[in-house]
Amino acid sequence: MIRATGYAKLLAARSSGRRSRQESRSIAIKAERQLFALKINAIESDATSRNNRHGRFRLEIFTMSPHTRSASPKFPPAPSVSHSVAIKASTWVQPQGYWPCLLASLCHHFPAISPAVWRSRFERNLVLDAHQQPLPLDAPHQPGARIHYFREIADEPKIPFYETILYQDEHLLVVDKPHFLPVIPTGQYVMQTLQARLIHRLHNSELQPLHRLDRHTAGLVLFSVQRSSRAAYQGLFCERAVDKYYEAIAPALPQLDFPHQRSSRIERGERFFLSQEVAGVANAHTEIEVLERREALWRYGLNPISGKKHQLRLHMAALGAPICNDCFYPAVDDELANDYQRPLQLLARELRFIDPISRIEHHFRSQLTLQW
Repeated sequence: MIRATGYAKLLAARSSGRRSRQESRSIAIKAERQLFALKINAIESDATSRNNRHGRFRLEIFTMSPHTRSASPKFPPAPSVSHSVAIKASTWVQPQGYWPCLLASLCHHFPAISPAVWRSRFERNLVLDAHQQPLPLDAPHQPGARIHYFREIADEPKIPFYETILYQDEHLLVVDKPHFLPVIPTGQYVMQTLQARLIHRLHNSELQPLHRLDRHTAGLVLFSVQRSSRAAYQGLFCERAVDKYYEAIAPALPQLDFPHQRSSRIERGERFFLSQEVAGVANAHTEIEVLERREALWRYGLNPISGKKHQLRLHMAALGAPICNDCFYPAVDDELANDYQRPLQLLARELRFIDPISRIEHHFRSQLTLQW
């Protein structure tokens, strides 16, 4: 009996010790969260006081690298229904490791986004759990758990050019895209993209582009209107059953015989946004013809047999006739990239295919023209 009683006391002591350790850890985590919140508040308070004193606002980012600095965010208004519909949430899987809370983890892994911006997103229900439910500001970091968040760009550049809808049925949407307008959210553009504009305009969050078109290229873009029939139209591009025809303005090539075919091997360039020709078996083919000749410039018709990134721009540059106002090939020109007075003279002119559902032959032609 004495031994049993002693053993029971020992178990009770061990259990009490475990509870004490758990309670201590819980208190420590809570303290770390509070400390993190205090640091953020101190940063924001300091930025606000400096704003009041000097008439400007600069916010220091509190991350694992305390030397990083960023211009202050300018928060957009709370999202309306159209805003939340137009932007699809990004998905992020919380990594392994320890952070006192989800907010701390986000600030560490996305150092370009300040704690104040993340706090604002939490407060406006723009950070969601795996079930699309808003997460609280003090949500814990949970390795492996998925979250969804809505991207926002402070002072997103306004694109002063507008798309034109050419055709729409219950499955398909055909749009004339202007120069400089990205097709999907990327980089510094979210709302100022063709997809976001169309979703907002047509109140249809299921709109998805069926193929790529560079931001600097104008012309035809096909969208799937509903998820149920999307695979049928995506299959057309996978099977290369869509005839695509482009027009371009570029320097004259009197030394070549036309029609001309350019074949080469194209792979990703040293800079992530570029492509390059390399030695090896050709994987990119373009048929080129001359539509109109003027003195120094000709208007070319381009038929891409394959669909490599920047294929037409790269092939024309490789022939010694870079497309007029090309900011990437043969050399990157950052100033030209956003010069609205000098758009890339490349136009996705025609698309032709057999509709996989109605079996009707579609032939769409852009209403835009090139400048020369």
